[in-house]
Amino acid sequence: MSWTCPRCQQPVYFAEKVSSLGKNWHRFCLKCEHCHSILSPGGHAEHNGRPYCHKPCYGALFGPRGPPYTKTFTGETSMCPGCGDPVYFAEKVMSLGRNWHRPCLRCHRCRKTLTAGSHAEHDGTPYCHIPCYGYLFGPKGVNIGNVGCYIYDPVEIRSK
Repeated sequence: MSWTCPRCQQPVYFAEKVSSLGKNWHRFCLKCEHCHSILSPGGHAEHNGRPYCHKPCYGALFGPRGPPYTKTFTGETSMCPGCGDPVYFAEKVMSLGRNWHRPCLRCHRCRKTLTAGSHAEHDGTPYCHIPCYGYLFGPKGVNIGNVGCYIYDPVEIRSK
């Protein structure tokens, strides 16, 4: 069985595949879209389905810009995107190119607390991979069945 690599469009065989962003890649094809450095599966950021290294590319391209940011006691500029309060060095968690308070990094849909680097992103907003990101932005009609599957969209039942 083989898959098609999203970068080079060549077949990817089981022995050489790495899985990331819901796709199977050649190890050396999983690269940052901006600087082209090789990335590890799960250890990178994603924007519009494309991989980026966390620093400096993702932060520089999609991170916050300009005011209203204040200087913290370490001289670093950061405000938590979750609550809007300053994030100090001892309490910061870096994700999506921004500094967060640990409890503020939550799935936008279900409010589950997330771990930096192991969650999905859509338009700069964090989501848990399963089920929220897949439910909101994944293909429709997948895993619909009778036993042990999620039913994503309501099914209209017609009477005879």
